[in-house]
Amino acid sequence: MASTNRETDQVLVEERSRGRIFMLNRPKQLNALSAVMVSRLLGLFLACAEDSSVKFIIVKGKGRAFCAGGDVAAVVHDINRGSWKSGADYFRKEYTLNYVIATYSKPQVSILNGIVMGGGAGVSVNGRFRIATEKSLFAMPETALGLFPDIGASYFLSRLPGFFGEYVGLTGTRLDGAEMLACGLATHFVQSERLPLLEEALAKADSSDPLVLSTIIEEYSHAPNLKKNSSYHRLNVINKCFSRRTVEDIIAALERVSAEKKDDWISSTIQSLKKASPMSLKISLRSIREGRVQGIGECLVREFRMVCHVILGEFSKDFVEGCRAILFDKDRNPKWAPSKLESISDEMVDRYFSKLDEVGWEDLKLPVNSKLPAYAIAKL
Repeated sequence: MASTNRETDQVLVEERSRGRIFMLNRPKQLNALSAVMVSRLLGLFLACAEDSSVKFIIVKGKGRAFCAGGDVAAVVHDINRGSWKSGADYFRKEYTLNYVIATYSKPQVSILNGIVMGGGAGVSVNGRFRIATEKSLFAMPETALGLFPDIGASYFLSRLPGFFGEYVGLTGTRLDGAEMLACGLATHFVQSERLPLLEEALAKADSSDPLVLSTIIEEYSHAPNLKKNSSYHRLNVINKCFSRRTVEDIIAALERVSAEKKDDWISSTIQSLKKASPMSLKISLRSIREGRVQGIGECLVREFRMVCHVILGEFSKDFVEGCRAILFDKDRNPKWAPSKLESISDEMVDRYFSKLDEVGWEDLKLPVNSKLPAYAIAKL
């Protein structure tokens, strides 16, 4: 039975034989993760981990989105009324949920049949199975909001082929389901019309063995063709340019390629970078680079320090300004400060990676889970 209590109706729960389905249920908000949803999901995952009758979890979204991200609008409202710590509490719980999912003792099947952005990636890409469809639309648009790819993104973006993760994270480019599968953000691709049949087949599975579930999913899967204009076809150029040490070097490399040959894709990539928050670009690149040599737990602890500096706003208030321009006033004309990449020193970037010197602030403390499966242990 689905939950009907007013406190829990933002995440509906359905029992399917030996599995559980968690349905994100804020369709009008594209299932953006509210604080209530984060708390509810965390409680559900922890409870099911201890319930031997539950063999696996399915997570999906109601409506045309899986999840369009965290509820950053609510965080900004808290900041504007002088309560940045409320935002910090939200991210603390969200990142804890991301870690629980990444190190979960039972397989999670996320059905990404629609929009998957930001926090939506945190509750899916960190899990075992991610099923894309022809309706999937993935993006990490944080640099356009004055934020950075968080929710463990510095871990999973840094592990995409070549420097595709830097490209996705810095530009906020949108990927379809075929591209998600090609780069590894999705593990399978299933046509949306076949999803009900897949869910029925999974419901009959009496197993927590990932190989058993993978075999079932593969029966309904196929490998779609990438579109001719897919950015994934540009991996050679992406590797050449986005492997550079600094954001300035990346843009200069793209401009050199553009000067040699007119290319709309390169022009739009350069434009995306030049429209984004310079501070966001700087801290995002360093975050993804550090993520290459860190486990998921280390990434989330570091990202929590970073996000607290962002919402405290002592070095830059780009997050509030980005949300104003994109989400509230919708003039799409943010006034970034600092306004230029050249104005940002390495020392300014360093500050985002340090502990906060604020009364009552603590580092993110992640739960200890002794029942980690092999694929989760590899992430530590």
